[in-house]
Amino acid sequence: MSGVMAQRPVELILARQLASGLAVPVLLVDAQGDTIFFNEPAELIFGLRFDDVDALSLEGRLEILAPLDADGRPLATERLPGIVAVRERRPAHAAFHLHGGDGVRRHVEATAIPLESAGGHVLGALVVLWTTKGAEHAGHP
Repeated sequence: MSGVMAQRPVELILARQLASGLAVPVLLVDAQGDTIFFNEPAELIFGLRFDDVDALSLEGRLEILAPLDADGRPLATERLPGIVAVRERRPAHAAFHLHGGDGVRRHVEATAIPLESAGGHVLGALVVLWTTKGAEHAGHP
């Protein structure tokens, strides 16, 4: 476990442990929306290895993955499910395209649930992702 994760609240450490054992793609973000972990199945969607990027700021993730709405326009940050879950303290879902680090554009769906401390403070969100079959394209739109 990275030194950065060791300094996180125990709830986020446990969420990372859960995510690392799941067979579905999972992204874990902190209360600022920064990526603090994604599991091996998510590496296939992102076209990136977590060990190569470690923690990744929200801005860095947006720059690398360039999420797009159905019309091919940049997806507004406030519409990302992980951001909605953290800011509004509720589950959120969205479908969008992203560009993997491997150059492949993928249509994905994501559902996020907020993570809170025992004291009720928002700590981040757990985001489950999946691709829609037949929606992968090499290069950019």
